[in-house]
Amino acid sequence: VWLWEVASKSGVRELEGHTKDVKSISWSPDGKLVASGSDDHSIRLWEVATGSEVKKLEGHAWWVNSLCWSPDGTSIVFASWDTTIRVWDVVSECEVKVLKGHENQVNSVCWS
Repeated sequence: VWLWEVASKSGVRELEGHTKDVKSISWSPDGKLVASGSDDHSIRLWEVATGSEVKKLEGHAWWVNSLCWSPDGTSIVFASWDTTIRVWDVVSECEVKVLKGHENQVNSVCWS
């Protein structure tokens, strides 16, 4: 994953850690963290200022297709090829809820 400076069109920082393709990226509401979801079944949280991996969240049995921060920045919702949607509390690193019922992969999620 690369963070880019749009004005200069140059890569600012590479975020290394995922072992397979990254499908989704989302900035935290305060702009301090970036979350990335990957085909390696993990979600990683990165500190924007340093590029350091802060946390690695796991739980999906298949690829993570989409992710989105809650408006208050305390939770992240993930959609997966494994037909589930999972909600994680970022601070405690605990899975709060698993939403099941889809017959096929879930491709996108968003908070309201």
